[in-house]
Amino acid sequence: MKNLKSIALALVVALGTLTATAQTTKKVDLAKSKIDWVGKKVTGQHSGTINLKEASLIFNGKKLVGGNFTVDMTSINTTDLKAGEGKEKLDGHLKADDFFGVEAHPTATLVFKSLGLKSKNVYTVTADLTIKGITKPITFDILVNKNDATAKLSVDRTKYDIKYGSGSFFEGLGDKAILDNFDLVVNLKF
Repeated sequence: MKNLKSIALALVVALGTLTATAQTTKKVDLAKSKIDWVGKKVTGQHSGTINLKEASLIFNGKKLVGGNFTVDMTSINTTDLKAGEGKEKLDGHLKADDFFGVEAHPTATLVFKSLGLKSKNVYTVTADLTIKGITKPITFDILVNKNDATAKLSVDRTKYDIKYGSGSFFEGLGDKAILDNFDLVVNLKF
């Protein structure tokens, strides 16, 4: 009888542990989420948006433990220029092989590899970012609240074979040089 009670107690503890460590995947609301980008050059900058195709965050209880994102590279949209005033030209150039080559590479992915708690609700994430079929690690912070998350990423485009107008690879560009890093501001709703 003593053994039976011990076994029952062990099962209760084991089941409680399984419940406490169960992971939950939360799908990101694509319509309510937003990615803004900024690309800078010596003489100014351009900004725009890009859409998520699929996205989810993985939680263990309230703790963020993972994430997977697929970005629709064909949705690159310049917002600081108006139609007929260079918008179509810049959108086309960003989608061309000089930049993101979206015909051959219509998506980019970001997969969380490790996370560390930096402060309350703020995690430092190391992830694999794949652009143009090239995967490189990237580290950034993400703030997670009850139903939303925000992150800012700075991406060195030259690591993904996007060298057009880069002063790191071409001499004599002067004020035509485009900075190597572009910035992303990500606002997620789930």
